[in-house]
Amino acid sequence: MEPINIVNSIYAPLDRKNVDTDQIISKEFLKRIERTGFGQFVFYHWRFDKDGKQVEDFVLNKPEYNGAEILVAQDNFGCGSSREHAPWAILDYGFRVVIAPSFADIFHNNCFKNGILPIKLTEAECNELLEKGMANAQAIEVNLEQQTVTTGYGKTYAFTIDPYYKQMLLNGWDEISLTFQYEEQIAEFEKKRIAY
Repeated sequence: MEPINIVNSIYAPLDRKNVDTDQIISKEFLKRIERTGFGQFVFYHWRFDKDGKQVEDFVLNKPEYNGAEILVAQDNFGCGSSREHAPWAILDYGFRVVIAPSFADIFHNNCFKNGILPIKLTEAECNELLEKGMANAQAIEVNLEQQTVTTGYGKTYAFTIDPYYKQMLLNGWDEISLTFQYEEQIAEFEKKRIAY
């Protein structure tokens, strides 16, 4: 995984509550066996109509939000089924950070395991970001080390994160990488075990 510390980017304001994993990546696109290639299908049924044409007023189809690495949404983001394809699709699309007042637990944990930083801000803070971002494209800075979100309009929001996940994201480690940090101790243990 790529390490995350500072992400400077415009953000895409998705002013919707209870965005479930089937809306993030619909079931008909789950046929791939790789973790990549899902980004083209993220929010597919919101981005495209039944004829496959772009829905012009959907936020991700507006040119001013092209290249956004940060997604801001409403409560209960990532609810529904536990499919890990949802964070795969979000990451493959280009988002490194998702900000919302709350997340479904499994989705929240899957974000960390796949190199995405999920940030919980208050509902009022998210509403302010959404309002400003929908009025015109806004850039913000997310600083994981400092645990802050800094806006271009003079506001800084603090967020909390479990130190375990913070270390994993800062170093670009997944759980296997974390295990390898103890490779010498594991090898030593195995030598002693075999000796018995």
